[in-house]
Amino acid sequence: MKWHHVAENWPAFFEAIIDRWPESDEETLEDIDGDQRAFVLHIAEVTGQSPEDARDEIKEWLAGELPSDVVMDPAHDDHSILLSAKFLPEGEDESDDDARYGDG
Repeated sequence: MKWHHVAENWPAFFEAIIDRWPESDEETLEDIDGDQRAFVLHIAEVTGQSPEDARDEIKEWLAGELPSDVVMDPAHDDHSILLSAKFLPEGEDESDDDARYGDG
């Protein structure tokens, strides 16, 4: 994913950031407000790394999957639905109506 996805949807990434860097907290992330430079410095501080190493770690994190609740795009949604198939019980199809399975 690109940084602009993160910056434009900053609060939606708090959970993913705290999962990756548990030393972070929501209050600090709110103060950073999607500023990439401030985020790099924050990660460097909480991990004890140099800013260059923190930047590399963030770049690696950005290479991961974009959270489905951040992008409202049918192609992305379809891709996410197909990826979800591995978590479904036998006999259920990822495109089936959720109401048939008590989900909705």
